[in-house]
Amino acid sequence: MGMARSRFVAQSGMIAAGYGAATLIAILFLQGLAWGPIQFRISEALTVLALFTPAAIPGLTIGCALANCFSLAITGTGALGLLDVVFGSLATCIGSLWCWKFRSRPLLALLGPVLANALIVPAYLPILLQGLGFETIPLTDLSLSGAYLPLYLFGVATTGFGQFVVVYGIGFPITKLMQKAGHRSRV
Repeated sequence: MGMARSRFVAQSGMIAAGYGAATLIAILFLQGLAWGPIQFRISEALTVLALFTPAAIPGLTIGCALANCFSLAITGTGALGLLDVVFGSLATCIGSLWCWKFRSRPLLALLGPVLANALIVPAYLPILLQGLGFETIPLTDLSLSGAYLPLYLFGVATTGFGQFVVVYGIGFPITKLMQKAGHRSRV
C-alpha cells in the first residue's frame, strides 16, 4: 500500500514538473500564442497522460497552477494573473478528470481538456487582457471594452481551436506511441 502511494506521488510530481516546464517554455518562446486569444499551450498535450494514470490529475493540476504562478512574473499580470492560476488550473483539472473517466475511449477522452479550456479560459481572458493594458484582443480589432458575450464566444472558438490542435495534433500521437509501447491504464 505504501509503495503504491509513493508511486502515485512520484508520478504526480514528475507530471507536474513536465507540465510546468513545458508551459514556461511555451510562454517564453511562443509568448502571446501560449496565453493569448489562440492558445497553443504545448503542455496541454500532456493531458493525455490522464488516459494512463490517475496520478496525472493532481500532477497536471499542480503543474498548471505552478506554471501560472511563475507566469505572473514573466507576463507581468500581477494580481489579475491569479484568475489564470485558479481558473486555468481548474480547467486543466476538469479536463484531466474527464480524460481519466473516459480513458477507454481516447478520442472522446481527449475532448475533455479541449472543452474545459474552451469554456473556462475565455470567461476571464478579456479581464486579464484589459488589466495588462490591451484595448483590443491581440491579433484582432475586437475591442475589449465591447460586449462580453461576443468576446466570450470569440474566446471559446479560438481557445478551443488552439486546444484541439495541441491535444489532438500532439497529444493523440503521444497516446498512440504510449499504447504501442505497452502502457495501459492503471487504477
